[in-house]
Amino acid sequence: MKKLQQDVPIKSPNFREATFHLVGDAPLVIHRMSEKYRREQEEKIRTGKPASNKKKREPQDPEEICRAARYISKDGWDGIHAGAFRKALISACRLTGAKMTLAKLSLFILPDGVDAKEPQVPLVRILGEPVLQKDVVRMADGKPNLSFRPAYHGWKINLRVRWDADQFTAVDVANLLARVGQQVGVGEGRPDSKNSCGMGWGLFTIINEKE
Repeated sequence: MKKLQQDVPIKSPNFREATFHLVGDAPLVIHRMSEKYRREQEEKIRTGKPASNKKKREPQDPEEICRAARYISKDGWDGIHAGAFRKALISACRLTGAKMTLAKLSLFILPDGVDAKEPQVPLVRILGEPVLQKDVVRMADGKPNLSFRPAYHGWKINLRVRWDADQFTAVDVANLLARVGQQVGVGEGRPDSKNSCGMGWGLFTIINEKE
């Protein structure tokens, strides 16, 4: 009997990886959701009772608020959610005509570790020390409030990217990431912020390793 030959039009995955060395051109400001807010929301879910609008404000330590806003890995280093860079790369596709739907399935960030409190959160390591930054912000109701967040000045990141080489070339990925660094940004106050036009924070330049 003759063997039947069948063409297989679907290729096997063809992924490539590269490390990009990023140097911050502006402060990188991080703001993770506070544990206090999480506890309050969980309590509302468990009890079914809405939070009181007339709660007495408890005294808080700005340094502690700032520390709680950081992502700290199991190994003790500071990081940023790896998803921030993936989201930024996908968003940058709007500037190039590349399909965002394909980018979602083709661009991935390889984490350097995971968060100590929430191991489901992948982190990219920030090379730099945080300082407390005080800013006046507008709350959802329009009222002003003080925000205490960690800011990293002169920061660096060695970003490991994995991509589908059948959809993007290495040059494509490098150029997309360059657009993230100059136009999209990452973290709080980035130009691509959904809540404002941004503060110009979270921008960076890609450099050669020897620079």
